[in-house]
Amino acid sequence: MTDAEGKERLILKSEEAFQTLMNLITSIPPRKRKESIITDERDKNFRDVLMHLYEWHSMLERWYREGMDGDEPSMPAPGYQWRDIGALNQKIWDDYQEVPLNKAIKKVTKSHTRVMDLIDRHSTEEIMTKKYVKWTKTSHLYSYFAANTYKHYEWALRKCAEIKGGLMSDTMR
Repeated sequence: MTDAEGKERLILKSEEAFQTLMNLITSIPPRKRKESIITDERDKNFRDVLMHLYEWHSMLERWYREGMDGDEPSMPAPGYQWRDIGALNQKIWDDYQEVPLNKAIKKVTKSHTRVMDLIDRHSTEEIMTKKYVKWTKTSHLYSYFAANTYKHYEWALRKCAEIKGGLMSDTMR
């Protein structure tokens, strides 16, 4: 990928991956979508995955807002270092256990749109140039946007495919 392709590819890959994720979830009969699979892993249902994405979108929006205002954002979240990512992700999971799936879908759809709007505000040069904005330090906006859109959606797709497989195999019993 050349820098000139960066923004367009970021938008395309993000929109395609998000739509594929939503299509996977809506391919499940509505009564089954809310169910959980039995697993030792953190995310046991679609809501868990969607709220994880939502919260990471929210963190990105905070980093962006604080950084663009000239502050140094606390990343990944106040009170957490990158080495604490497991504990942070567990806290996210704990915080959203009471959210119904339909609300999770609405929240993540809105946060996805907001993040895509942030991407759209910038030129390819602004997105692809390292150190273009101070708060990204030695990196570029692309790495932050990609990590919290299509790359995260690819993880979510794999996770939701596992959940779908578990839910659908329960139907076969």
